[in-house]
Amino acid sequence: MSEQLNIELNSPKILSAAEFEKLRADFPADRKIVFTNGCFDILHAGHVDLLSRAREQGDLLVLGLNSDKSVRSIKGEKRPVTGQQQRAFVLAGLACIDYVIFFDEDTPFNLISKVQPDVLVKGGDWSVDNIVGRDVVEERGGVVLSLPLLPGYSTTGVIRYIRANDIE
Repeated sequence: MSEQLNIELNSPKILSAAEFEKLRADFPADRKIVFTNGCFDILHAGHVDLLSRAREQGDLLVLGLNSDKSVRSIKGEKRPVTGQQQRAFVLAGLACIDYVIFFDEDTPFNLISKVQPDVLVKGGDWSVDNIVGRDVVEERGGVVLSLPLLPGYSTTGVIRYIRANDIE
């Protein structure tokens, strides 16, 4: 959509992994970096709640954002509903998020290996044992958390509601 409107959606919070690695080198050693990831296709209250609580686990929050290619691979050809640049721009506008970094793979393992977070957070629909990157974080003495989700909120639920009610 932004391409159709000829609007450039940029934010200083949207970085490449290489740009973040350069910044990270200057962070004080006692700063706790928190990492989470997801598609964030249609942002809703459940997302914002989880992201705010993730940010509370440390000093800055890095969000790994599935690229459009990655979302299609995971969710199917009809997704994402919202393109990656728009999703990144909206997420970068949240006060709780310090940096947004795209990744193309199905999992954020390579990005987590580059970011080297102290805390890795996923929503409660993930058991700690199944969180990708857990080994990377725990090897460094970090913590992996599965935080409870706000009940009743999901992108799939929003899409179902729109379809069921013929909302345009």
